[in-house]
Amino acid sequence: MNPVSTTSNDLKALRVLVVDDEADIRIGIRKLLGRLGADARVAEDGQHALDLLTEQPADLVLTDLNMPRLGGVELLAAIKERWPQTAVMILTGFGTIQSAVSCLQGGAAHFITKPFDNDELLRLTERVGRQVLAGRTTRAPEHDGVIAEDPAMRRVVELVERVAQSPLPVLVEGESGTGKEVVARMIHERSPVASKPFQAVNAAALPDSLLESELFGYTKGAFTGAEHDRDGIFSTADGGTVFLDEIASMSPSFQSKLLRVLQEKVVRPLGSAQDRAVEFRLVAACNQDVAALISAGEFREDLFYRLGVVRIHLPRLVDRPLDILPLANLFLRRAARTCLGESAPVPELTSQAIDALISHSWPGNVRELENAMNRAVIVAFDSRILPHHLGIEDRAWKDDAATPEEVPYAEGKQLAIERFQRDFVRRALELTHGNISQAAERCGMTRAALQRILRQHGIDRDDFR
Repeated sequence: MNPVSTTSNDLKALRVLVVDDEADIRIGIRKLLGRLGADARVAEDGQHALDLLTEQPADLVLTDLNMPRLGGVELLAAIKERWPQTAVMILTGFGTIQSAVSCLQGGAAHFITKPFDNDELLRLTERVGRQVLAGRTTRAPEHDGVIAEDPAMRRVVELVERVAQSPLPVLVEGESGTGKEVVARMIHERSPVASKPFQAVNAAALPDSLLESELFGYTKGAFTGAEHDRDGIFSTADGGTVFLDEIASMSPSFQSKLLRVLQEKVVRPLGSAQDRAVEFRLVAACNQDVAALISAGEFREDLFYRLGVVRIHLPRLVDRPLDILPLANLFLRRAARTCLGESAPVPELTSQAIDALISHSWPGNVRELENAMNRAVIVAFDSRILPHHLGIEDRAWKDDAATPEEVPYAEGKQLAIERFQRDFVRRALELTHGNISQAAERCGMTRAALQRILRQHGIDRDDFR
């Protein structure tokens, strides 16, 4: 997963409320969240928070536990009853393990121990904030099927909007599965020739002989089985758009034929002695480094410059992280309609599944994500999608694969307590740089009790020195 972008404005649309009875803490957190672009309001206790939420609901509430008038536990319960879509993160001091566990079971998204680490607070807030924003909008920003919530993809869409109005050839570059054909269709549908045909051909799927007959056409008798004349795609596009995918797979001899078509605007069908005028807009795509292919003598430089009058590079999915959850939700809705029926409810992504989606490296890009959501809809037997339903391999959640949601309630409660205990003592060791006596004092327990917990969880204090 990419590190927290603490200088970005990715979360400027997030509505945050910080609740703490200590003015220094709530004002400090508010300033800290400004590094994420989030504009937070503040409240001095739970009752003040409810008053503010009644005036204007929030997407995310960060609240202390122990406060006058109305504490964090009661505030959480009230929020979940009145504003169930609002996420809540708990700020808790040492010695409140049971209360924090109760909050987790009551619907809190995370807890953060005081004194907290600024980077850790930002990381968790960014992750929860992105989840909230992804769920807040039922339909993410979508442009002819292209999700563009992330700035990297918004720049692509802006370029497509400008390019679509011209007849110039376009070269779409990017790894396999990044959505090159989707972008090509978007260019066509935004162009003045949107009512004309859109023809797509994968050059890698056909040998040169078949590719030539497919694109150029042929006359009767041109080869065995050619029983009648047939127009090629360049002709049938008829003023529309031809999308030629995997152009790097074409042989040098075929590249020269394609270059002539682009230069002269004519094609010669197989078996014919006559050229035919053609009119189409070409959008080509490549998943390889064309410059390297040119250097190796495997791709014609003059064809590259002819194809790449305008070049559009599609980012990898991992490089457009804000689009992962909107895309997942889009594919989830589509898969539910296809596999379960139009009236079937759409399964819900659990927080563990969302973490797995965000943490995954997505080597197969958007196509891999779509396949994961299709699989999840089929293999999930109830309304919730868990990490193992996704079928992705390099899962950051693997060490914590057993979650309270995947086990019976009693076991889940114990698991939550054990996890809190582990994180609780690790944080104490971090703050004391591995000093057992000082860490035990911070935790309010004896050295022997702390050492027993360290052995239980396999924690080595030397890791914190």
